[in-house]
Amino acid sequence: MSTPAAGSRRIRIAAVGLDHAHAFGQIGGLVQQGAELVGLSSDDPEAAVAQEVRRRWPDAPWVDDPTELLHDPTVDLVVTAAVPDRRAPIALEALRAGKDVVADKPGCISLDQLAELEQAVASSGRFWSVTFSERFEVRCAVKAGELVRSGRIGKVVQTLGLGPHREGDRAHLAGGAGRPEWFYDHARTGGILTDIASHQFDQFLWYTGSETAEVVSSTVANYTHPESPRMQDFGEATLRAADAHGYVRVDWYTPAGLPTWGDGRLVILGTEGYIELRKYVDVEGRPGGDHLFVVDGSGTQYVDCSDVELTYYPDLVHDVLHRTETACPQRHTFEVMRLALQAQRAATLAGYAE
Repeated sequence: MSTPAAGSRRIRIAAVGLDHAHAFGQIGGLVQQGAELVGLSSDDPEAAVAQEVRRRWPDAPWVDDPTELLHDPTVDLVVTAAVPDRRAPIALEALRAGKDVVADKPGCISLDQLAELEQAVASSGRFWSVTFSERFEVRCAVKAGELVRSGRIGKVVQTLGLGPHREGDRAHLAGGAGRPEWFYDHARTGGILTDIASHQFDQFLWYTGSETAEVVSSTVANYTHPESPRMQDFGEATLRAADAHGYVRVDWYTPAGLPTWGDGRLVILGTEGYIELRKYVDVEGRPGGDHLFVVDGSGTQYVDCSDVELTYYPDLVHDVLHRTETACPQRHTFEVMRLALQAQRAATLAGYAE
């Protein structure tokens, strides 16, 4: 475990809303940086994720009423990986009680919620960070940002982001192998573009250096779940900024034969070369994840990312203590969610989707 720097205090965190397995990475990332986990609470204490969190952190007290933790004056930061439609209400209550918030993506599921969150951040002086883990927790994605900013591939003009996921079984099994009923209702999840594709919208803005963009077109579909018409298993969108372009595709079609949950890929096109990331698997090559390839005027290169430092969680602790925005600029987080929500709202429906 990391410890606070000399002269700094240990921040106190509470996890409220434990319905998605991303909670493991969020809590673990902060605890590894010396944060003290002082309480756990969730709407469904019997959910598989909630039970596993309690097993992993047995010393953290369980609190039946989440309001107690949200208003506890000794809590600095609230973490939430609740059902997506509950994340904004939890965050809003925490912000208004003077807490910083780290929310699993999507941080909210409507533009009205986003507007409330912007107002709460402005009035409270606290931050609302959404954990875009496909960049924050992936070493090759961090390395790609370093290469882009060094000018290695010239000016970035386009990103191609692919986010396939594995659905798993309907049974809500321990360890996150299955899916609960809320997973099959876009009114609870926000829809596939709001949910999964928020990762790709984050990466588009980050790697192109764009502060804002527009959604040119978007589609969501349900091709494999006629019995669950509110499920969305495919989504795509095209984006345009002042001098950059993007394409996003997300789905729930990862086949059982792949040894991981999804072959997440990103191609970053520059005027003098390109970078390709195979984040989680090289399907017929090197073992493990974090595969990064660069092609430029001098040739091709495979870049070893094993020693790349992941800075998101250390930076969050720094931001709580020093009122900075080192983990992720607040404006960027708002814009990512705005794009995701607008793409979802404007999407053409296909297949069995309703």
